[in-house]
Amino acid sequence: MITSQDIFTISNQKQFEKIALKVFRFQHENNAIYRAFCDLLKVEKGSVKSLQKIPFLPIQFFKSHHVLSSIEPVQETFTSSGTTGMITSKHLITDVSLYEESYRNAFSEFYGNIEDYAVLALLPSYLERTGSSLIYMVKDLIELSNNENSGFYLHNYDELILKLIELDNSGQNILLIGVTYALLDLIEKQKFQLKNTIIMETGGMKGKRKEIIREELHQILCDGFGVSVIHSEYGMTELLSQAYSLGNGIFECPNWMNILIRDTEDALSYIPAGKTGGINVIDLANINSCSFIATQDLGKKYPNNSFEVLGRFDNSDIRGCNLMVY
Repeated sequence: MITSQDIFTISNQKQFEKIALKVFRFQHENNAIYRAFCDLLKVEKGSVKSLQKIPFLPIQFFKSHHVLSSIEPVQETFTSSGTTGMITSKHLITDVSLYEESYRNAFSEFYGNIEDYAVLALLPSYLERTGSSLIYMVKDLIELSNNENSGFYLHNYDELILKLIELDNSGQNILLIGVTYALLDLIEKQKFQLKNTIIMETGGMKGKRKEIIREELHQILCDGFGVSVIHSEYGMTELLSQAYSLGNGIFECPNWMNILIRDTEDALSYIPAGKTGGINVIDLANINSCSFIATQDLGKKYPNNSFEVLGRFDNSDIRGCNLMVY
């Protein structure tokens, strides 16, 4: 039996690989969809002795199947955003405390104590629908901040502008987390010179604006908010963990999450650090669904295990995760 403590106390790569292989065996035995996928690839459970040998389930399966490794009742169903008529992904969550433990631990690891921040959230397109895992996380972070100034903003930009200036001038540490197009809308209404604020973009124009490359976007946001770097979050409906970039678009994973870069011509082989390929994610917090996911994102990994997201495969539909397409 693999416990949450096994997952969230991982401290090195050797430990990660050991737990990941245990999770693979568990999910092969308990997830009928994943086992059928492994069978299709003619991969036997006993033959998998390294991370590179683990089959990665294409992310599209979350649109067409119930991807579950647990028989417990479903507590939450997280759904992806999508335009009208688009089939959306569904991530069935049988133990939402795993999600809470994942994002709380990761936030603490990258940013310290949540109570040190006022959390301001500008996430209109997420607030206007149900089933967003991002809204679930940010709502919890707002409550955990225990700060009367923390909260969501929908289209009330004028109120947010006044609050942001007032808090920043007072010396309060602020985390402003926003969907990309809304952050651009905000700085078109008001230019800032912020000294105590972290700007975190969650990616996605949501069809509201033309996509632009990350470097250009971050320069526009830096100029508009008067900050030196823009932070980013790399997460998606199908994952219970997030990677964070503290600037320059270079992401780092918490200890229970890792990525491999697959060859775009041969999905079962991997390419060296520094080369561009498809992003495969290992998210051990996904113990009750599937921890091994082949995304439709393109990226490259660096020798220190950090990575960059460079775009999407041409034939994939637009999804609201953290992407600036080249």
